Amino acid sequence: MKRTKLRIKLLMAFSIVPVLSLVCTGIIFNVAVRFRIDEMDNPFFSQYMYNYEAPGMLGRAGLILFILTGVMVVVSLVVTYFLANSITKPIEKLGKFALNIGGGDFSTNDFKFNEAELEDLNIALNNSARKLSVYDNEQKTFFQNASHELRTPLMSIKCYAEGINFGIMDAKQASETILQETDKLSQLVTDILYLSKLDNITGSNIMEEVDLVALIQDCSARQEAVAAKKGVQIKLNLPQSGVRYKCSGELITRVVDNLISNAIRYAANEIIVTCKVRDVQIEISVADDGTGVEPELLPHVFERFCKGKGGNHGIGLAIVKSIVGQHSGSVNARNTESGAKFTVTLPML
Repeated sequence: MKRTKLRIKLLMAFSIVPVLSLVCTGIIFNVAVRFRIDEMDNPFFSQYMYNYEAPGMLGRAGLILFILTGVMVVVSLVVTYFLANSITKPIEKLGKFALNIGGGDFSTNDFKFNEAELEDLNIALNNSARKLSVYDNEQKTFFQNASHELRTPLMSIKCYAEGINFGIMDAKQASETILQETDKLSQLVTDILYLSKLDNITGSNIMEEVDLVALIQDCSARQEAVAAKKGVQIKLNLPQSGVRYKCSGELITRVVDNLISNAIRYAANEIIVTCKVRDVQIEISVADDGTGVEPELLPHVFERFCKGKGGNHGIGLAIVKSIVGQHSGSVNARNTESGAKFTVTLPML
């Protein structure tokens, strides 16, 4: 019904204009002829023209205008028909493509349109299909990995609980293991929910000016006890004057916390946290003196559930990447001569 309405509107629009133009021309022509005849000075000639020539002349003029109107209507209808098809058919194709995307088919098309607007719309739909395809695959992989990570501590808890139930395990030792696995499970669920929240963020976080130097100092102070327990010292290399940056303080705090806790897990003796201002960018780096990231894992360290030796759940660095991306920044990891180094780059807004 919508396609028919569009074609009818186009047909009416392109057909009624020449018809009205010709009708108006006929009216003006007839008025002009009669006005000219009435203005003639010679009464005999004026009467002759009015009685003999004028009716015939006006009749011929009316006939010519009628024929011209018919021809113009036919030509307008033919031209408008092809024009309407040239507009509606691409819209129909793009409409079906959009319906396929809505139905879960994210394959792109190879349509080519001569009209710039239609071509831009097709490019936008193809880009949307690609992004949705990537997101769909990531979500499937995420849920597969999440189910696996959740199943592991649950199986461990079940085994120790059964051991207590059948009296084949020491109750105290088994209960301690159950508590540890429960803590891991709780932390995993918290991280998964947090990552899900980041994926569905709507920009509702409060953006405010934050002193990154003070923020890094607070993060380091909170984790000094954990670092000291492992024999690791946290060293800070920060500007004396402070660094003001407009961001979500809560999210950037999570970034620094995750990077420091990750470094503590792999450091041998020390961690160096640095903050520098370079031109129109701010760099925050966390370096440790551990063995570094396995070369085969280095390109994937920020992917969800990617874990190195001694890793926890493989979600912490994925959270870092998501938060930094929402601040239009970037994060990278590399191995140095002394260990691994993670660098966050944030643009000065």
